Amino acid sequence: MSFSTADFCDKYKDELQVLELALNSYGGVDSFSGEIVTIKLDKNNHELIKLLRDENGEGKVAVVDVDGAFFAVVGDNLMKFAHQNGWSGIVINGYVRDTKITKTIPVGLMAIGTCPKKSFESNEAKRNIELNFGEISFRSGEYIYVDEDGIIVSDKILQ
Repeated sequence: MSFSTADFCDKYKDELQVLELALNSYGGVDSFSGEIVTIKLDKNNHELIKLLRDENGEGKVAVVDVDGAFFAVVGDNLMKFAHQNGWSGIVINGYVRDTKITKTIPVGLMAIGTCPKKSFESNEAKRNIELNFGEISFRSGEYIYVDEDGIIVSDKILQ
């Protein structure tokens, strides 16, 4: 589906949330959308690995919150899992690595920036909870639209 977040903002001006956090594109596609699946991490990405590796992501976008911790939670291996399982994209309130490779994989990837290190801590993750960052709320089952102009969230599919 071809879309423009700017056009959606004009058409649905009072119905959308617009992310007020500048994220950068590190994936192989700059425009993507889908049903939101939320996951809250405490530095460690083990549960995100299981999500992207083991679950069908057709028509879905993983929204990940690590509170901006300076550890990479997605790299080339997770992007390959996401691609193999049909995920449209990943949006992270955090950092990524291996971007030379992630930019070649046809999955959207938005993050604050890059960091070469990852966390080896073993911490619990929470799935399908409301996440709040960038002045908006992300809820599993809602819809996210990402393009070069920004990131918007809607409680319904936009056309």
